[in-house]
Amino acid sequence: QAQLVESGGGLVQAGGSLRLSCAASGRTFRGYVMAWFRQAPGKERELVARVFITTYYADSVNGRFTISRDNAKSTVFLQMNNLKPEDSGVYYCAARPSSLNEFNYWGQGTQVTVSS
Repeated sequence: QAQLVESGGGLVQAGGSLRLSCAASGRTFRGYVMAWFRQAPGKERELVARVFITTYYADSVNGRFTISRDNAKSTVFLQMNNLKPEDSGVYYCAARPSSLNEFNYWGQGTQVTVSS
């Protein structure tokens, strides 16, 4: 069964860095669009970054976050630098075939908390 498992979340001070990892298993995700979403308390889940042939970043993280993938290790990363308190939330890894618009594989999420 296909599975995405996130790791790397934690508590960090504003201005600090974290690196999230998403390990995929159960099937190949080559040819899949991989993404990171986040959800803060009381807010809707939002797309943070996406990678396929090109990358996409939300305006709020552009220039501070970097998404990358290692297909050989079936892993996707999110390097987060210069973190701000508003970056706090649960971060989810997601995947979808490039032919679909909706993400159909989701991880369980990892908590990121940025203190001011």
